[in-house]
Amino acid sequence: MTMTSSGTERTPNRDMGDDLVLPFRTVKSDLIGRIVRLGPLVDGVLKQHAYPDPVSHLLGEALALTGMLGSALKTEGKFILQTKTDGPVGFLVCDYVSPGHMRGYASFKPDDARLSGKVGRADQGALIGSGHVAMTIDPTGDTNTYQGIVAVEREPLVAVAETYFRQSEQLPTFIRLAVAQHYERGLGAHWRAGGILLQKLPKAGGQQTQAEGEEHDALLAGEDDEHWSRARHLASTVEDHELLDPTLSPERLLYRLFHEEGVRVFDPTQLTATCRCSRERIQLYLESFGAEEVASLREADGVVTVTCEFCSTKYRFEEGDLP
Repeated sequence: MTMTSSGTERTPNRDMGDDLVLPFRTVKSDLIGRIVRLGPLVDGVLKQHAYPDPVSHLLGEALALTGMLGSALKTEGKFILQTKTDGPVGFLVCDYVSPGHMRGYASFKPDDARLSGKVGRADQGALIGSGHVAMTIDPTGDTNTYQGIVAVEREPLVAVAETYFRQSEQLPTFIRLAVAQHYERGLGAHWRAGGILLQKLPKAGGQQTQAEGEEHDALLAGEDDEHWSRARHLASTVEDHELLDPTLSPERLLYRLFHEEGVRVFDPTQLTATCRCSRERIQLYLESFGAEEVASLREADGVVTVTCEFCSTKYRFEEGDLP
């Protein structure tokens, strides 16, 4: 899933708002990246569920990461980030559908001591536990689906994503994610999320010699490339509050980080929270069951109730609605 800086270089807009991904390229070091800023989108998704604080922080980070990676797709399609692990948050899924529709939810063990009464981000590695994370690209048309799977051993989501790019894409990658509640007088608390991704693309060329291969391994480690090391250091100085601050536009933040490098920005991708559930789709799904299985789902009054795991919308089907 190589990042690209495709798009039109744009006139800076220092008043740029929320729920977007902004691609950029550094001038001196010629690196590419994306910065994501989520406001109403992440607030709406997280408030649809009664998540404990640590689960909200984890899902918020997953949404920010999914937005950055999904918006980098070269073709129309879908990007899915999914975890399946043995931790308190045993299952989490976020997806991005071109041109910017997102949704996500998490399944957790509410009685687990590692969640009960916890406030803030908590130990994300402990929450995830061991298992795997899958990143799937499902293009439209006849293009084959691609899936990369990374083993997880009590690691935070950022470390898992960086491992994916190192192992599957052979690309040095830096990622920082942040999630927090923002308090406004008279309006209460609202969830916000943000992130930045910086990546060194491979140089075009033919097969490597042994010496070039050894050099390439060093570049992957990020140790022997002056441009990568310098730009990565600049990116690592970003603070969580800068990624989340609604008064600090993504373009102003990029200038703050990379003004010595020089930075160019491209057309942003706007993001919206969109669930694809509908009464018709759920009814078709239920009608695929046998009559006996449908009967087992009925409540005492004969009604079948289905709740969408993504948006929490409830769909009620009377006895005459289903076979």
